Amino acid sequence: MGVPQFSIKRTNMTDEEKLRNLVLAPYILKATALIGVQRKVGGNQFRHAMATLTILLDYKLFSDPVLLKASVIHDLIEDVPNTNIEELKRIDSDACKVIDLVQEVTRHLGESKVHYLKRILNSGSPNAKLLKVADRISNLTDLHLGIFSPEKFQRYINETEKYVLPMAKEVSPNMYKELKDLIIIRREK
Repeated sequence: MGVPQFSIKRTNMTDEEKLRNLVLAPYILKATALIGVQRKVGGNQFRHAMATLTILLDYKLFSDPVLLKASVIHDLIEDVPNTNIEELKRIDSDACKVIDLVQEVTRHLGESKVHYLKRILNSGSPNAKLLKVADRISNLTDLHLGIFSPEKFQRYINETEKYVLPMAKEVSPNMYKELKDLIIIRREK
């Protein structure tokens, strides 16, 4: 008979230890369903999910595994309608919280874009706002005038400034600065 295995969550782990102990593989495997979902800017939604994760890591947001796991599958439910949510909930001990966060940043059926962004801005959790800001930074990085009409391009910049920039200001001064700079750069184009 072996020794029972259990995990002890230490609150004083270093960033390196937090990353070393983070288990993302099951979420990445689920996110591979996004490989077939093309983006208008090129590439696919899987790469966008990975970019969103790396933006959070770039800002050293290592301490919340739920946020990092949710970033990997944040578009899965919306973009792959046959996603089995009950199966996702069984991935690990964080899965229910991960799904709750993903659903918080998922645009509901019939919900206008403006209402969706207002909902997150006005009543979203800090993690929902962080995730939405990282998502928008990724989207703005990929936004090119040659892909969208000038009107759609400008509308996207305006909604970012009106709804997402205040989220960033609330949750991360550094993300706020990057988002503000991206808005300025995109407006110049």
